[in-house]
Amino acid sequence: MCWSAEADLVAGTVVGGLGVWCLARVRRARDVPLAALPLVLGVHQLIEAAVWSGAGGGGAAGHGESADRVVSAGWAPVAWAVIALPLLPALVSLGVWCSAGPAGLGTAAQRWRAVVALVGVTVSGCLAVVVASHPITAEAHGHTLRYAIGAAGPAGILQVGYLIATVGALLLGGDRLLRLLGVLVGLGAVLCLALYRLAFVSTWCALSALAALVLLRWVRRPLPGPGGTVRPAGS
Repeated sequence: MCWSAEADLVAGTVVGGLGVWCLARVRRARDVPLAALPLVLGVHQLIEAAVWSGAGGGGAAGHGESADRVVSAGWAPVAWAVIALPLLPALVSLGVWCSAGPAGLGTAAQRWRAVVALVGVTVSGCLAVVVASHPITAEAHGHTLRYAIGAAGPAGILQVGYLIATVGALLLGGDRLLRLLGVLVGLGAVLCLALYRLAFVSTWCALSALAALVLLRWVRRPLPGPGGTVRPAGS
């Protein structure tokens, strides 16, 4: 995220704690993957706090020094990259597909969700190979972090696939709250690309962690009951 280890620590603690609350209130097993997203992103922010602190094995320089210094090149940036790159596209796209449930099977919308889930799994597999086969380091660029994977980042086609599997999947969600989350995450992507081009992934994941708190409301939404009746939260 931007700014400092302290900012990531606070954000990760708050988002992660609310993520535990979110999981505790899931009423359907097929909602678990998406309900886990705030917790996953909260842990992600805590890991980035460790990156800022140089806990991965690299020497951390003072925050007042000039940009582009290596902060960490050990376990912390690798753990951060595993969540940001291979995990999130599969988790989000499969989570949206699962949450639609059997009622959506055979519909055009669910077929599109299945296609996007396939894209997500494919992108995740490719990114897993990238992460496993290249060294990963983190550099401080002003008050943001920029992650480097070997000599170059993922190819453009993987970046497009990543956005389809995350933003696109949420926009195809069968619930208005999921679509709202997709809009927020998409706007966050545009904002981060415009303002933090060199640290896009880091800042976007941080904003997405905050946006994912929409899922706190999503897990408490009324659910359809037998015969099409609506089952309110808590029942």
